[in-house]
Amino acid sequence: MKRLILFILMLFITDSYALDYQDIKMSYYRSYQYEKTGDYENAIKALVFVYNEYPDGYTVNLRLGWLYYLMKNYANSVFHYKNAIKSAPYSVEAKLWIHTSATCSEEIFRSRKICYQILNTDFYNYYGNLRLSYALRMEKKYETAIKIAQKMLALYPTDVNFLMELALSKFESGKKEEAKKIFLDVLILDPENVTAKEYLKH
Repeated sequence: MKRLILFILMLFITDSYALDYQDIKMSYYRSYQYEKTGDYENAIKALVFVYNEYPDGYTVNLRLGWLYYLMKNYANSVFHYKNAIKSAPYSVEAKLWIHTSATCSEEIFRSRKICYQILNTDFYNYYGNLRLSYALRMEKKYETAIKIAQKMLALYPTDVNFLMELALSKFESGKKEEAKKIFLDVLILDPENVTAKEYLKH
């Protein structure tokens, strides 16, 4: 079973294998082991020869994007996630991670565009909508952020993440009393929600 999974992963790397199967397998294994200890630099180095052989490979770029993200090197993280998307244009996971890296580097405009790309593929994608609502709120586009949260709450009425996005957008747009009612609802579902408690003090 493990061999079958790795074989499938290799299909995303290339259609022809210039490197030995065992070498590729060992490189990923070493990378995962280094990651477990927080040694992200060596986790990246473990994959260098795979990347050099398959610079357009989906799996290796996705992995490097993740490791650079952990190192807080968001520019390189976005670079590798973009490479992954070139190999698999409909990949939602790579686009979600580009959004995360772009948000961390405060490139909100780029992150919003990426969310719309995700929703073009999957209109009700949970994380795509959640992150879009957040990105719009950061840009102070509160009414659109509210509509996104409400759209998803029609599907997930008790989802704390979307309730919080709705409440925060309402609060920051000046609808404080409406927001406080939602924060109170959040505390029924999530009694220890620190953010809701803090906003109810205002």
